[in-house]
Amino acid sequence: MASFEPAVQSKKQISQAVEQDRANVWHHLSQHSVYQNQDPMMMVRGEGSKVWDINGKCYLDASAGGVWCVNVGYGRESISKAISEQLTQLNFFAGTAGTLPAAEFAEKLLEKMPGMSRVYYASSGSEANEKAFKIVRQIAHLKYGGKKHKILYRERDYHGSTIGTLSATGQEERRKQYGPFAPGFVEFPHCCEYRSQFGDVDNYGILAAKELEKAILREGPDTVGAVILEPITAGGGVITPPEGYWQEIQAICKKYQVLLHIDEVVCGLGRTGKWFGYQHYGIKPDIVTLAKGVASSYAAISCVVTTEEIFEEFIAEPRDRDAYFRDISTFGGCTAGPAAALENLRILEDEKLVENSAKMGDYLLQGLQDLQKRHALIGDVRGKGLLLGLELVSDLAAKTPVAETVSAQVAAKCMQKGLIIGRTNRSFTFFNNTLCLCPILTLTEQEADFIIDTLDEVFSELA
Repeated sequence: MASFEPAVQSKKQISQAVEQDRANVWHHLSQHSVYQNQDPMMMVRGEGSKVWDINGKCYLDASAGGVWCVNVGYGRESISKAISEQLTQLNFFAGTAGTLPAAEFAEKLLEKMPGMSRVYYASSGSEANEKAFKIVRQIAHLKYGGKKHKILYRERDYHGSTIGTLSATGQEERRKQYGPFAPGFVEFPHCCEYRSQFGDVDNYGILAAKELEKAILREGPDTVGAVILEPITAGGGVITPPEGYWQEIQAICKKYQVLLHIDEVVCGLGRTGKWFGYQHYGIKPDIVTLAKGVASSYAAISCVVTTEEIFEEFIAEPRDRDAYFRDISTFGGCTAGPAAALENLRILEDEKLVENSAKMGDYLLQGLQDLQKRHALIGDVRGKGLLLGLELVSDLAAKTPVAETVSAQVAAKCMQKGLIIGRTNRSFTFFNNTLCLCPILTLTEQEADFIIDTLDEVFSELA
């Protein structure tokens, strides 16, 4: 792949920048002892689907920024311009008041979400999910004397890095050493058909959904206020729901008056080949949370989107000091976020990137399935749109997961060849064995072929 002349020119300047990083920056998800013997990676430029490191090496980014978020790609001058113009006019005002970009983006976003009617702004996916939890808890107090406050979550789903959202995260290594956790959060089993809890059955989706009902009945329906679910589990292994699963989940929620909260932080804004992941399944959520792809990470923004029924739970006489949603997000008042989100939405529409996500997702999925036929290391291929996963096993018949070191080795070899992919990373005790592909939504056939060919080379080398 092509290189470019780094903005930092001399070897001395490159060395200085690396040492500044090594001495002063605390990297995410990193054991810093490794930097005693190797330089930390530093990215300095991006354009389209490609990024360049400080040494000028080029990579095709099939991780959308490393954490599933740069949906429309790098170097979008029109988004930068929209942010700049808005910040010059008004950079911030607290969310107690409105702003022009926030009002306009809310309207345009809701046009893509029939049945939803209100947008509450915050600045990260974790924060958005915290807000949703607070909505559920406050409704419990306003309507049920505080009793219907429990929030159920699914094994293998991830909902954020705060103590509250980790309390609702079904990944044991992500939670490790951070307890004790907030009370009132209850886990129920996953829906990964490849790892069926019921053996070889023809109604796995219904059986998996019934695990939610079992949890509700075990806790007591009068104590359960909501369930939070990813439409497609992302970092937990790219788990697509089995047939019939979501329809049964919806029916169970209605039966026991449990609010359905869909976490679209990864799946939202075209990632899965529809505007939102839940729209593949014909369900009607009460709460939807959004973040990463909302502005393709050109600015920090997240949204809690609710139905009018949820919103109206907080409408009361002005003299009632407790009835309104008593929450605030400081940086939810930044105007850069909705300004960037408006231009991001225009790009998605005008360039038909949601449609491209569906089309190229099918193309890439077929290529990965062809790889599966040739490489015994690949146990399962799954996903929707440009959110795809390959679960690696050491024994196809027994479905024995490979050690995490194997999937890490695959990712490292891909990077050496100029391809950045993701993987389940220190999330589970046994199942850190899924490679995760989350390319930029502008993906072309040529780029998809590069992903497939690179993986093919790496698997052949490891064989």
